[in-house]
This record gives sequence, C-alpha cells and structure tokens, in this order.
Amino acid sequence: MALFNSIVSWAMRKRVHQIELFMKYPMEVQSELLQQLIVKAKDTEWGKKYSYKSIESVKEYQERVPVSTYEDYFPYIERILKGEKNVIWPTEIAWFSKSSGTTNAKSKFIPVSPEALEDCHYKAGKDMLSLYLNNFPATALFSGKSLVLGGTHQVNHLNPKTSYGDVSGVIMENLPWWAQLIRTPNLKIALMDEWETKIDKMVDHTIEQNVTSLAGVPTWTLVLLQKILERTGEKDISQIWPNLELFAHGAVAFEPYRALFKQLIPSDKMNYQEVYNASEGFFAIQDQPGSSDLLLMLDYGIFYEFIPMDEWGNERPTTLTLEEVEINKNYAMIISTNAGLWRYNIGDTIKFTSTNPFRVRITGRTKHFINAFGEELVIENADDAITYACNETAAILNNYTAAPVYFAEGNNGSHEWLIEFEKEPENLTNFNHILDSRLKEINSDYEAKRYQSIALSAPKIHQLEKGTFHKWMNKRGKVGGQNKVPRLCNDREFVDDILEMIKH
Repeated sequence: MALFNSIVSWAMRKRVHQIELFMKYPMEVQSELLQQLIVKAKDTEWGKKYSYKSIESVKEYQERVPVSTYEDYFPYIERILKGEKNVIWPTEIAWFSKSSGTTNAKSKFIPVSPEALEDCHYKAGKDMLSLYLNNFPATALFSGKSLVLGGTHQVNHLNPKTSYGDVSGVIMENLPWWAQLIRTPNLKIALMDEWETKIDKMVDHTIEQNVTSLAGVPTWTLVLLQKILERTGEKDISQIWPNLELFAHGAVAFEPYRALFKQLIPSDKMNYQEVYNASEGFFAIQDQPGSSDLLLMLDYGIFYEFIPMDEWGNERPTTLTLEEVEINKNYAMIISTNAGLWRYNIGDTIKFTSTNPFRVRITGRTKHFINAFGEELVIENADDAITYACNETAAILNNYTAAPVYFAEGNNGSHEWLIEFEKEPENLTNFNHILDSRLKEINSDYEAKRYQSIALSAPKIHQLEKGTFHKWMNKRGKVGGQNKVPRLCNDREFVDDILEMIKH
C-alpha cells in the first residue's frame, strides 16, 4: 500500500493550487458559476418560469427569483420523485437525499443530480484529503483503510428507477472505484438499515483491519468506538488501530465531544478535521490545523447568498453576496445549486470569521434556538457554554438538549437542560452555575434576561442515565446516519417527550 499512498498523495496535492485560485478570486469564481448554472437550467420549467435566458447579472437574478424553502419546493420535488424530467434541473435525477428531519417533523427529499455527486460531494471528499495532505505531508493515511460510518438508502416506491436515503448512503453507493478501494466496511454492511446489527457487523469486520481514518457524525462514531472497546476488552482505540491518525467529522459541533474522543483515542498523532455538508450540498472544510474555522468552498456548483439574521422573517429580506458580508455577524445561508435548488434556504446560520479568504463557523439553525423571553440563545452559545462547564468541572459529555420553561403563576421562565454525561461532574449545582455564568458572558441578551432573575431564573438541569438519548432516538426511528439529537428547541416538544419516556 506504500506505493498507492505515494501516488494518491501526489494526485491530491495538485488540487491545492486550484483551491488557492478561488481563494484569490472568490467574486469572479462565484459570478461565473452562477451564470453557468443559469445557462444550464434556462430550458427547464423553472428556468422558463423566471426567464433565465434574459438574466445577465447577480442583481437581476436576485430581483427575479424568490428565496424559497423546502415547503415552496415540494410540489416540484414531488413531481421529480414521480419521474418527471427537466423540472428544476435538466439532467436526470436518479437519487434523492432524505434529510433527518431536524428542521421540521417531516422528512425532506433533496434532489441529487449527477453534477452534484461529481462536482460537489466527490470533489469535496477529495479536497478534504488534499487539504489534509497539504497540512501533513508525511501522512501514511492511504496505507490503510478509511472507516466510514454512514446511513442507508432504498428504492423510491413512487418511481422504482430512483432511490433515496441519507446523503452518506447515497454517496457511498456511488463512490468511484478508487475510493471504494480505501474504505471499509464493505457496502453490504455499510448500507445496512438495521442500526444495532450494522454496528455489530462493523465491529466484526474492522477490528482486525489497519484503519487509518474515520469519517462520520461524532455521536454515532462514539457508539461504534465504545462497542469496539467493549468487544475487545482493550483500554483505548490506539491498541486496536495503532495507525489511526484522522477523524473527519460533521453534522454536530465537535468541541463538546473532544474530551471523550481524547479519552478513547489518546494518541499524539491523532488529528481532527471538520467538514460542513448537508443533504443539499457540501459547503466548507477545515483547512488549518489548530483552527476551527472552515474554508468556504466556492467551486462546487453552489452559489451563495446570505440573509442578515436581524432581517430574518421579513417578507423581502436583504440578501447579500460574498463581497457584502461582514465578519462576526449571524447570517442565514441561501444557496443555488447544480441540482436545481434556486435561492434555497437550507435552514443553517453561519458567521464569517474571515473574508480573505472566506472562512465560516456554523452557529445554528434558523429553527433551532431558544428565544422564548428575548434571550436569543443559539446553538453556538449552548455548545460553547456546556463545553466550558465540562472543562471546568472535569466532566465529559455524551449528549444534551434544552428547551424553555414558560412563565407560570408565581414562577419566572427558565431553560431546562437534559444532559447525559460520560463522566459526570462531582457537583451538578456547581456545573449549573458555571454553565449559567458562561452563557451570561457570551450572550448579552441572555445576561439581561437573567439580571436579578427578573425574567429568567437559573437553568434547570436533568442528569440522564447513559443511553437515554440513544433509546429516545431509536424510539423515533432516527438512529445512525445523519440523524442527530436536536440541541435547542423554542418549544417543549422534544424535552417533554424525553421526560415522559424516562418516567416509564
């Protein structure tokens, strides 16, 4: 495998020069990309509806085409699911990415065109490796296998010529030959839909292999690693996979889990690389060791716009292009893609940490926050505070969610946190105090509402038994793949459901 490692490493490094090109000329690359998308789709039903043939500038595009949500798109997508062609994109759509449904209770089916697979998802996978190789040129990553923990897929009953599934399952099924050579386990196991059986078989199949990298959602990857230690009786993963050097992760913030991964993989050569991808596309990659900022990838067939969060909910909000954004401001991200999503609101919020080049951090979801009392608590705040509290109390987190407690007669409002620890703090009251203090420190709106507990009382924390969140997700049919525990919710649907479950 050493020769293969050398050849692949050489090929990957060539791409770094192209990445440097869009970093240097971001506006030109994005403007040209939008024109290519418009020209490609001009004869589709959507393109004719908005007269794509006569659009000559970004401004014309913004004035003519409305910002859309999944609900706006569903009538078009439903027709594509049933087999209609040339509706929103000219090439045939054979695959759909089924979202985990964290934005609303219903699943979403996102078209995945051949262009999206090739020029977005696969290109991003190669770029992730190219950037890693650029940062760690002495790597032996390709001397072993990459263990990918993903989802599954199935035939679309509305049109048996098409299929849908988790985006990870769609990608794995269609991977190029060279990628199949270096990944594990085999597709028969990797794409199984019964989660518990799948994990057991993955353990059986991989514990004797030379695994050099992992890829997946942190929460489900932890389940796999803990199962491997349970099966082998070893103290840590380095005893099983001594050449493991990389975990590529996404979907949830990694910082709350860093301590637990360090405990399970106490190797000095272990590296972590965050990616930002979703059913709708692949957006950004961590390109600098030691920094959690993500480089926005500008040549994946995705045109970006951004809505300032203080305009969120307006009937006609201002949408900004890259040249208009500012650092450290929250924006809702709007995308136009090479799968026919036009000015589509994906439901994520980000902030720019740099505009030369464009680097971002994910701050949350447009529908996942707590603002019951004007406190404007976003996921970034919650992740920061709970990580800080864990570090200060030597606790190690497994999972959490939080929701408001509404005003009641004689009682102020508050926030209720449901937390599952891998290693619990010695004093939960002290942990709560640190969490609360940190939230005040990083969120002035929260601090104002907590002042003398006039509007908000101190948080309430329920310490859950280990395995509670897994049991709850299993009850909802949402284990594995891209599924994740909702961090924050502005109503009590999830929190009440969990509390009701643990009563029985």
